[in-house]
Amino acid sequence: MAWIQEAELNFVERLCASVLKVGPMPKHVAFIMDGNRRYAQKCRVEREQGHSQGFEKLAETLRWCLNLNIREVTVYAFSIENFKRSKEEVDGLMELARQKFTRLLEEQENLKKYGVHIRVLGNLTLLPVDIQELIAQAVLATQSYNKCFLNVCFAYTSRHEITSAVREMALGVEEGLLRPSDLCEALLGKCLYSSSSPDPDLLIRTSGETSHSCLVFQPVLWPEYTFWNLCQAILQYQVNYPALQKAKLLQEAACQQQQLDVDHTCVLEETRSCTTGEMAGIECKQEQILKYAREREERVSNFLLELENKRKKFLQDLVRGSTPFLRA
Repeated sequence: MAWIQEAELNFVERLCASVLKVGPMPKHVAFIMDGNRRYAQKCRVEREQGHSQGFEKLAETLRWCLNLNIREVTVYAFSIENFKRSKEEVDGLMELARQKFTRLLEEQENLKKYGVHIRVLGNLTLLPVDIQELIAQAVLATQSYNKCFLNVCFAYTSRHEITSAVREMALGVEEGLLRPSDLCEALLGKCLYSSSSPDPDLLIRTSGETSHSCLVFQPVLWPEYTFWNLCQAILQYQVNYPALQKAKLLQEAACQQQQLDVDHTCVLEETRSCTTGEMAGIECKQEQILKYAREREERVSNFLLELENKRKKFLQDLVRGSTPFLRA
């Protein structure tokens, strides 16, 4: 009887998914998986068991997202702040991570079949070296896949991500790859760990606690999350979709205008004025602005390529078994 009930549930899930797909669907969904410890307390089991149940729920949730044609999922799995927990709990989480990343590497055929590209975002140098090596292997083994993307935020906080991006830009200026005038909000975004992904369309946080994402807070512990909770979140996204799209367009226009203003100011500082008449001066200035913008884009492109190569080399060195120094 159990398999019949499961088949019936899958049929209902597929039917509900078909209805949802009539409306606008999020392309990128992020989950803040909160409530594992409270789940363990509620069920009167060890905390490690609560975290283990949370990892199992992640696998189930990824299946739901795949069936809904949601091709990119970000999960916030372990915060840098979590290192402040007891040594016993942190050690347990590290061992769980060890097991799960090892299992991922054993699933190479399925990862290839479904084209799953794995990214791990965070300060990997805070992790035990063997876990760093497992992560590097998983990331490099799937780097050419592009059907769907799984971003795992591990040893991560948004503050650290922003701080790291600012330091990379400062280093770019120090090394002569960038000019101070090249530094802007758009470049900051491209230096983030998450720069390869678009912003999440839908951000879900479980346990009922607290961009241009639809933020949904759901009063359910992560290990108890269900397909119907996900459907509810997507429905909220669809209700808010027009306002979200308008906000995105306004932000894009504002960023473009801001960059144009910066380029204009830089050209003015370099040239001050032309001497062949007002109209000729305006035409000259426009040409100079376009030339400056092209040069800026080339500098930024070269800098981002250097940054990408540096991060890739860090992973490649880990796979080779070395532990290079990475600027904190």
